[in-house]
Amino acid sequence: MSLLKGDGDFRSEECIALLQEADIVVTNPPFSLFRECIGQLIDNNKKFLIVSNMNAITYKEVFPLTMQNRMWLGVSYGRNFNGFIVPNSYPLSGAETRIDEYGNKIVSTNNTIWFTNLDHGRRHQPLQLISTTDNLKCQRHKKLYGKENYDKYDNYDAIEVPYTDAIPNDHNGIMGVPISFLFRYCPEQFEIVKFRKGYDEKDLSIKGKRPYFRILIKKKHKGDRI
Repeated sequence: MSLLKGDGDFRSEECIALLQEADIVVTNPPFSLFRECIGQLIDNNKKFLIVSNMNAITYKEVFPLTMQNRMWLGVSYGRNFNGFIVPNSYPLSGAETRIDEYGNKIVSTNNTIWFTNLDHGRRHQPLQLISTTDNLKCQRHKKLYGKENYDKYDNYDAIEVPYTDAIPNDHNGIMGVPISFLFRYCPEQFEIVKFRKGYDEKDLSIKGKRPYFRILIKKKHKGDRI
């Protein structure tokens, strides 16, 4: 096993030389350098499994990779993510903290996810969808309850679906869904059409109000290519 002589910066000549020898890279880069790190891995055609902040999904350098099925989310995310080992001096409080069987202090943050281009079974499991009528009557979906129809965007011909599990099975047009949809995105079932922007290249809006970043998707039909 090689010992690094430098500071371990993944951009250094030493680390790039090691990268070129690697088959799979598993790492936790500084969140502020995520764009550079993922770009380096893609440019070198490497398989990878990387820890990052959930907001990295929205980066303009990152989302196209997801849209093109060159990268996707791993199996564990949020509080299902195993967590980070922290120093013994770190205070433990809240449901996201624990001590493992080896006595290590572990913190699992709600916005931590895996990015990868290693295939796994969960990304091929289709979502169970229900009818538009059932969704609109469902009291659990408070943003839908009492409405006769899904909201539509001001600047794009698509319906607003505020929850991933509120995606209807009887709508064949384009739908806007939250970025958390990517945790359950099945590329055989859905196509990603666009991210965040309407026809006017401004953020999607509903009656003048802009929901947090939306992904525009549509269901695939038999015979559609992945």
